[in-house]
Amino acid sequence: MDTTLQDPLVGQLLDGRYRVDARIAVGGMATVYRAVDIRLDRVLALKVMHPSLATDATFVERFIREAKSVARLSHPNVVGVFDQGADGAYVYLAMEYVAGCTLRDVLRERGALQPRAALDILEPVLAALGAAHRAGFVHRDMKPENVLIGDDGRVKVADFGLVRAVGSATQTTGAVLGTVSYLAPEQIEHGTADTRADVYACGVVLYEMLTGGKPHTGDTPAQVLYRHLNTDVPAPSAAVPGLALELDELVAGATARNADVRPHDAVDLLARTREARAALSDEQLDLVPPQARREDAAGPAAPSEDPTSVIPRVLPEHTSRLTPPPPVAVPAVHPTPGLPPAPGPGRAPLLSRGPLLVVAAVLLILGIGTGVWYINSGQFTRVPAVLGQTEAEATKRLADAGLDVGTTDRAFSEVYERGTVMDTDPAPGERIRGNGSVKLTLSRGPEVVKVPNLRGKPLAEAKKLLEQEGLATGVVTNTFSRSVPQGAVIGSDPEPGTERTPDSAVALVVSKGAPIDVPDVTGESVADATSTLQEAGLTVRVATERIDSPEDAGTIAAQSLAEGSRAAKGDTITLTVSKGPKMVAVPDVVGATVDEAREELEGAGFEVKVEKSFPYLGNTVAEQSVDGGSTAAEGSTITITIKGL
Repeated sequence: MDTTLQDPLVGQLLDGRYRVDARIAVGGMATVYRAVDIRLDRVLALKVMHPSLATDATFVERFIREAKSVARLSHPNVVGVFDQGADGAYVYLAMEYVAGCTLRDVLRERGALQPRAALDILEPVLAALGAAHRAGFVHRDMKPENVLIGDDGRVKVADFGLVRAVGSATQTTGAVLGTVSYLAPEQIEHGTADTRADVYACGVVLYEMLTGGKPHTGDTPAQVLYRHLNTDVPAPSAAVPGLALELDELVAGATARNADVRPHDAVDLLARTREARAALSDEQLDLVPPQARREDAAGPAAPSEDPTSVIPRVLPEHTSRLTPPPPVAVPAVHPTPGLPPAPGPGRAPLLSRGPLLVVAAVLLILGIGTGVWYINSGQFTRVPAVLGQTEAEATKRLADAGLDVGTTDRAFSEVYERGTVMDTDPAPGERIRGNGSVKLTLSRGPEVVKVPNLRGKPLAEAKKLLEQEGLATGVVTNTFSRSVPQGAVIGSDPEPGTERTPDSAVALVVSKGAPIDVPDVTGESVADATSTLQEAGLTVRVATERIDSPEDAGTIAAQSLAEGSRAAKGDTITLTVSKGPKMVAVPDVVGATVDEAREELEGAGFEVKVEKSFPYLGNTVAEQSVDGGSTAAEGSTITITIKGL
């Protein structure tokens, strides 16, 4: 049955501009429709927040943040946002319409994909997220449902509805927004999400594309959350034998439970993905999975297999108890005052003791319940939906419902036009005593703040100042500066004085201090090398393992930053100590031709020098500087002599 026929918005004209033609998909926060902009005569996608959420100002602000965030992104792999607005109880986004399907549709139809196809989808997804990350935003809800594949083969990332600024306060006290199957451990345990949370979700999506199934499953969301926290994502090759080691390593790196071990953003993961692809042969890329796991094998799929939802956040002290709940025990029946106790050991059943008492008790309860219903039904009404209406329109609608307007406040809003209702107390739909008063909050329109001058401020202080101004800290990059102290801000993007809306991300450039030219300490003793580097302002670490080296045993064989490299004050240089040269057996080449001797000696790891005594007409080795059968340091020079006739 076509459920779109039952949708009240289908066939309607929203906001006097958008004709709703058909319902495309239903998610946890909104419904997406195919619509036509009658002003511009173009097809687009209309994302309309569920009316039950539209009464919550917090959800509305989060929903509309998608329009603000994506509007700043101009990338071919990001679904564009054209417009946003509200029409009564309907809050909407007008977006680019992509004719095609979602990655979820592909996985449901085909199961596991060949590695080449999986990487062809993953790379544009990471390119889109990389643009968002470098612009200072985190998606926070990556999953196959949000990857659109157009009929022309283009891949686009959609649904930035949970997007937040990088570095902004993403902690919550009791709940996390997201999708259970793709939540990173730190989102579950701490309620925090930065660019590495998107990296984790992309790793899960890659696993799903390669194997046809999710890495962590369970009968309840609690079981899935527990496995995210306590179990590593398995290697895809365990489910699909023959998958290349590089793919296992790519998934393992992206889904590391320790966020510090993961690639720091999608740009980094994209680079690693391309390196992995380059290392694979055509045979490895075109491996056909022997048996694709199908998510819908048990029956038709629901409209959204992985809806975005509000998930209770697991506090650290509760993680050990995050297990499927035990079977619910039937509670003991406590006697109701005024009624006989329930039968128990040594008691006769209630009915046998007094049927009249039972009948009387039931009649009494029914009588009391009926009385309460009768009294309440005439004294309470529900607050009508007036969000988005003018003060006059809202006042009239409240009056028609028998309610009065109480006090009126005003507040800034990025969603509602100036002068329209942005919130009510009680909220729309809540019960209120008849002829009661409803408090209205009217929109003052968007608030604009100026980017402060942060030059010379320590990074921690700069972040605090941005927070005080209502702005968010975006991407932080570091560079050398001879004029700005190490750890202080050199500049910002946007520049100081630029007007921005609240919660906008401000990217910061932080000084690494004046550059230090790294000296060469190879061949020195550990003590001398350490002293030299520390005097230059660097920190020294000595590797535990030693290596074979032409340098004398106990001296420095290698340093992590070569001579002439630039480092910041306090940077760590790792020194590796030499075990001395590796001793190699010297081949006996006397009597061999020059070419034969050179090939054999160089193959053993030696340098070769040829000497000839005059007059020389022969081409046969008469002597060698190190006798054959003895040993010499690898890399050392062996001299061969050709004597004359």
